[in-house]
Amino acid sequence: MLMINILGAILIAAIIYWFWLYKPKQIQTDDNTVTIVVDNGVYQPGNIKVAANKQVTLTFNRKDSAPCAETVVFPALDISKSLAMGDDNKITLPALKAGEYDFHCQMQMYKGKLIAE
Repeated sequence: MLMINILGAILIAAIIYWFWLYKPKQIQTDDNTVTIVVDNGVYQPGNIKVAANKQVTLTFNRKDSAPCAETVVFPALDISKSLAMGDDNKITLPALKAGEYDFHCQMQMYKGKLIAE
């Protein structure tokens, strides 16, 4: 009985970490071109700083065959794109005003953020 309680507490801690405390790696790009790996339930890098008022080119390298990984959505930009397996998934975004732009899969389990400065 004690072992079940300990395992339950560990599982609860892992869930809290994954959904509320985990902070994805952040990068900054000078040329507004970034490759994002889609694998194991995350976008890597997940937080990307880009220059504002310049076109942004994102290349998604999809390694995860999960159905949730097959679409990326930029709700504030009204953009949705299907991602094929592999690294030939380019998305060119228009010049972005300064601000934060979330992107995610269709179920919002994979999450990322573009930060235009």
